[in-house]
Amino acid sequence: MAGKDKVFVVKVGGNVIDNPALLDTFLADFAAVPGRKILIHGGGKIATRMGDKLGIESKYVNGRRITDAETVDVVTMVYGGLVNKQIVAKLQSLGANAIGLTGADANIIPAVKRPVKEIDYGFVGDIPAGNVQTAPLQLLLDAGLTPVMSPLTHDGKGQILNTNADTIASSLAVALAALYDVRLIFCFEKKGVLRDAADDDSVINLINQEVYQQLMAAGALSDGILPKLENAFAAIGNGVKEVLIGHADDLRRNTTDAVAGTLIC
Repeated sequence: MAGKDKVFVVKVGGNVIDNPALLDTFLADFAAVPGRKILIHGGGKIATRMGDKLGIESKYVNGRRITDAETVDVVTMVYGGLVNKQIVAKLQSLGANAIGLTGADANIIPAVKRPVKEIDYGFVGDIPAGNVQTAPLQLLLDAGLTPVMSPLTHDGKGQILNTNADTIASSLAVALAALYDVRLIFCFEKKGVLRDAADDDSVINLINQEVYQQLMAAGALSDGILPKLENAFAAIGNGVKEVLIGHADDLRRNTTDAVAGTLIC
């Protein structure tokens, strides 16, 4: 719709969060992006290391963390505290007036605990369609603040839920698409979706549903990229104008029309 203000919804994760030098470079680029923007971050490797120090073993199924009662405490401390506040403090030093949030703050993302089926994921949150509360985000954005969202939601009954950061980014983008012209950008340590996971230059520049199904059938996609693609297509199917998957170093370029990486349509 013509006349909407643009919002960049940017998710950063992977080895970028885990590497202080890469993260500093990324945050400097993010701070320099003009206009309204939201950052969603992960931090799984840091949570795993913290769990190891506390004697809490990390368990995964299909690349997704099992979040038992001990683990939900660890991820709340690491995601909502350590990682989130370090990022906020760094952005402040770069001139971006950031505010750190979880999905529980201002009731922005009420979620539901994932039901137990073949696998019990524990305290993991799924976000029903329409659950994201955009009014608090709009107030913050219009006030010139930059929300920094950790990958945590809540169930409305006092329980924090660990929630996939890609899912949060996609859900935020979809909700905000009714108010803004949204570009959703997934940033990580690869140049985009790769045809060959061992070849960093085998970027697939354009993926539509047909290409996606072909890649899936051929088993050509790594486990790590699947949640990003699932959430990218969910966003495109629900009003988000553009989704990009690319290297964190290409963020500035990916906020322009001369994009790098993989465009999802």
